[in-house]
Amino acid sequence: MTAHGRRAAAGAPPIDAAEARDGRATVVDRPTVPSTPARVLLLGDRRYDITSRALVMGILNRTPDSFYDHGETFSLDALVARADRLVVEGADILDVGGVKAGPGPEVGEAEELERVVPAVTALVARFDVPVSVDTWRATVARRAFAAGAVLGNDISGFSDPGYLTESAHARASVVATHIRLAPRVPDPEPVYDDLLATVRAFLSDRARLAVAAGIAPERVILDAGLDLGKTPDQSLSLLRASESLAALGHPLLLSASNKRFLGSLLELGIDARRDASLAAAALGITLGCRVLRVHDVAGTCRVRDSLEAVLSSRPPTARG
Repeated sequence: MTAHGRRAAAGAPPIDAAEARDGRATVVDRPTVPSTPARVLLLGDRRYDITSRALVMGILNRTPDSFYDHGETFSLDALVARADRLVVEGADILDVGGVKAGPGPEVGEAEELERVVPAVTALVARFDVPVSVDTWRATVARRAFAAGAVLGNDISGFSDPGYLTESAHARASVVATHIRLAPRVPDPEPVYDDLLATVRAFLSDRARLAVAAGIAPERVILDAGLDLGKTPDQSLSLLRASESLAALGHPLLLSASNKRFLGSLLELGIDARRDASLAAAALGITLGCRVLRVHDVAGTCRVRDSLEAVLSSRPPTARG
């Protein structure tokens, strides 16, 4: 355990006992799809006030073919070393994935488990930071939750029928992501009659399903799925519409870091999108995004802290 790693999350006391019954979250007298921005996010036994403060989620790819790092953290030692750096830089959450979202060689369930579960186990043992598992398979989510992950980041929109059941049983939080087809399926020319209305309806429905499965609304995070079945212009449109998506009443996640739609703005290559990514993060925070999934944790934390100080006229929340 590193000296910096064991820290309590700021503003994250244990959840009240009344929020859990028989080991899983329950909801009493709450609408399934609220209509105002969320103020609270629950991750494991931590409660975060997200009224004005966003959480920074550091990306950890245990894949040999990531679009960004091309396998740099595929080995477990390299991944843990990268996580160590991200925690030092201020990451509030660590997100581990074993299969990239885009097209590529088939990765079976057994191989994904071999990549993901040891990584989650190592991170939970080393850092006092919530760990998220980036998977759309219910079995992988279940094993990751058993290893200590507290968030299931599913880019498929809960395509696996068992995903929400496993999440509710583990009292885990979930990310509901809009995608037009499915992960790893090329979708180069998507067409929508009304993009924002379609995405809002999809996310509202997935949030309703999650709550109906026994997951508290404060544990359901929404993600517009930028670059997932969207053209660059469509992704930009959804980024600009973040305030409308945040109004659905669940914490809103922004996953824009180094993505293709940002490169299209100024014809930027993959290694030249840092400033565009930080600009997207700043806009997202201003429009209500409260979880930022990023590669550049240090830069994003500086942007987040600066915006918090400017918007609230007080210094940023102290870290534990």
